[in-house]
Amino acid sequence: MSAVTLRVVGVTAETQDAVSLELVAEPARQVQYRPGQFLTLRIPSAQTGSVARSYSLSSAPHEGRLEVTVKRTAGGYASNWLCDNATPGMTIDSLPPAGIFTPDSLDTDLLLLAAGSGITPMLSILKSALSQGTGRCTLIYANRDENSVIFADALKSLTAEHPDRLVVLHWLESVQNLPSVPTLTTLLTPWHDRELFVCGPAPFMDVVVTAADHLGMDRVHVEKFVSLSGDPFAEIEIEDTDDAALVEVELDGTTNEFGWPRNTVLLDVLLARGVPAPYSCREGACSACVCRVVDGEVKLLRNEILERADLADGYVLACQAVPVTDTVRVTYE
Repeated sequence: MSAVTLRVVGVTAETQDAVSLELVAEPARQVQYRPGQFLTLRIPSAQTGSVARSYSLSSAPHEGRLEVTVKRTAGGYASNWLCDNATPGMTIDSLPPAGIFTPDSLDTDLLLLAAGSGITPMLSILKSALSQGTGRCTLIYANRDENSVIFADALKSLTAEHPDRLVVLHWLESVQNLPSVPTLTTLLTPWHDRELFVCGPAPFMDVVVTAADHLGMDRVHVEKFVSLSGDPFAEIEIEDTDDAALVEVELDGTTNEFGWPRNTVLLDVLLARGVPAPYSCREGACSACVCRVVDGEVKLLRNEILERADLADGYVLACQAVPVTDTVRVTYE
């Protein structure tokens, strides 16, 4: 999966510390994505040449456009650089849209919890569900104060357009203090049977997940972003070796078979062979490269995202998987 060049065609100030960037691909073409997915952008850096950071798409696929929303963070080089320097006409390298923080069906009733810039993928999901699906949505959105609310006008408009399908509840720290497990457990109770999506700072997500666990909610999706230490844009080179397993990979309806060197992760093998496998961080810290082992066994060198149930179902991270058995069959379907 090769990088794409995106041109900034619009910059919108959402709050004092958040901007939305509207992007188009060069050469001009439609970039396909699913609601809730993200882009990994290459940001210029005087110290390292560039850094890679992931930002959720706030646009929805049916809108036919690409937009990411970036919020300043304390000590966050990339977010501050984009907020200060992004202007119409500039270009940014990006990996294609990725991530599995997306509903399987837009006809499902959803419960969305966001804090701060965690609203970004939620807006994409909300717009998609309300326009393209039949499900009902409840959004609980936490911020420091009223001035920190990103997309306040957009959320008001969506609520007015879909009063029978959308409920938006704002949680302001300046008024209600920080959310706690007991308060959230009580607040979430009316929607405990819904599929839950949560995105925001780690302490907020931990509290939400604990409250959901108290309510017995078992369809919980958590979006985690980390600062990448490596360069996911770097070219892949692998060494041929006699010590290799055999891997069969099904992706986008096509099956390929390759030798898989035992000291090389699966993603590197696929990219080196020209297979457009999805990925983002290449560090085992996101879900973009997830695939499923249907035969054979692999070992994960690192795993920051997959839960025990995911592993039991055969899901693995291609960027961290090395072969254990002589033959392995993998599917991305």
